[in-house]
Amino acid sequence: MSTGFKPSKTGVFIRLDAAEASILRSLVGLVLGLVEPGATGDDPLERALGIGAAEVPTDPVLARLFPSAYEDEKEAGEFRRYTEATLRDAKRADAVTLIDTAAGGKVELTTEQAEAWMRALNDVRLMLGVRLEVTEEVHEEIAGMSEEDPRYPAFVTYDWLTYLQDTLVRALW
Repeated sequence: MSTGFKPSKTGVFIRLDAAEASILRSLVGLVLGLVEPGATGDDPLERALGIGAAEVPTDPVLARLFPSAYEDEKEAGEFRRYTEATLRDAKRADAVTLIDTAAGGKVELTTEQAEAWMRALNDVRLMLGVRLEVTEEVHEEIAGMSEEDPRYPAFVTYDWLTYLQDTLVRALW
């Protein structure tokens, strides 16, 4: 298993085995599929500016990835309308960066690539966290979980992603 991220002269690096890189690409690919481009209106100006729908996503993962910025529904809808398409583009760009750079062996990342990885890892953790209904007691839950529990691999993967993200943050700062 990887020993996490370490700082380098040009950014950070990590040593991944081929299976770890494959798992990362696969999980980030799931997020990439979720954050497809948002729908815009029929108006050409709206399409050009990326102005989209104001509705909160019905998928709980998307609602977590794109939370409401305001408690007031009207204000939240207006904010979402003008920002969600750009946020989706950014999440897709981060996911593609990770997918394109994750490989078995030593992976060297520039600071910009590492920051994209950090955001992409966060999105994967949010996706898994929602699907697994992760709470703050996740470590205790994993410790008390039988390896025979069908949820065990997913929880261990979530924990591994948390570890990777933590070492990445520490390596960057």
